[in-house]
Amino acid sequence: MSMTLSHFTDAERFRAFRSDSTRWLPIALDIARSHGLDVSSPQVFATGTNLVVGFGEKLILKIFPPLLLAQFVSERGSLTQLAGRLHLPIPGIVAEGMRDGWPYLIITRLAGTLGSEVWPSLPEAQKERVMRQLGETIAAVQRAPLGPLSQIEPRWDAFMRRQMQGCRSRHERLGLAPKFLAGLDDLLSDATDLIPMDAPPVILIGEYIPENFLLACHNSEWSLAGLFDFGDVLTGWRDYDLLGPSAFMAAGRPGRVRSLLEGFGYAKPDYALKRRLMALMLLHRASDLNSHICIEGWQDKANDLVELQDLIWAG
Repeated sequence: MSMTLSHFTDAERFRAFRSDSTRWLPIALDIARSHGLDVSSPQVFATGTNLVVGFGEKLILKIFPPLLLAQFVSERGSLTQLAGRLHLPIPGIVAEGMRDGWPYLIITRLAGTLGSEVWPSLPEAQKERVMRQLGETIAAVQRAPLGPLSQIEPRWDAFMRRQMQGCRSRHERLGLAPKFLAGLDDLLSDATDLIPMDAPPVILIGEYIPENFLLACHNSEWSLAGLFDFGDVLTGWRDYDLLGPSAFMAAGRPGRVRSLLEGFGYAKPDYALKRRLMALMLLHRASDLNSHICIEGWQDKANDLVELQDLIWAG
């Protein structure tokens, strides 16, 4: 068994490597031992982007391939910059290092239950409660100073313009219905006025979704208990981070939409806000409406993008 981490030139080969933990777990254990960690019961996390192993209830080792160096920079910079600035726990950096050109972080492990395990079964009132807390958390993250994250590439204006250029071809490839594609050019034309390109940027996590936060139950009420995974951070216009909860969690329910927006600091959504959010949803780096909008039968409930924005941000 080689104790050296190889360099991969493409994501597909790295994913195959990551999926077979027998090829890299001995190296992860060796790194953990070098920092004095108890390696008797490692827990390999099968999902995610990087190599991730838990050690006991307190620590996690996260190893980043050189191919995804930008994720290491985002993760390290975010955890450093947000430390002590949020009401919600986030991982703390215990140690960091480099192995064969692969950077790694040893971070604290948060207590709680993964949001995706709990969210589907929560009563509606508690879903609204969590949505409000998410809005408040997004706003709190965005109040933090950028610090070294101000240097993260791509910059917002370049990122948005690139997304606009590839927007139509992306959604055609992903099979967005023609009735929605028909309004895309008008929406992109509006987007240049609706989306601030040079406003003071804020920290954008990009993925406030149940897979990336923890919940805890106290006195029969579930609340946000922790936030993790900062590998896709960029900086830019604040509304961008409303998209994850809007697509994956709000389900077009007026109470959830209202709770999210009020927690964030917005009143009832007007046409301009809905139009801007619709544009941003189509321009998101992971945008795929057919896979991400969690409203059952939404393709049949809206005839164009204007009706779709009213459906998603109801109320």
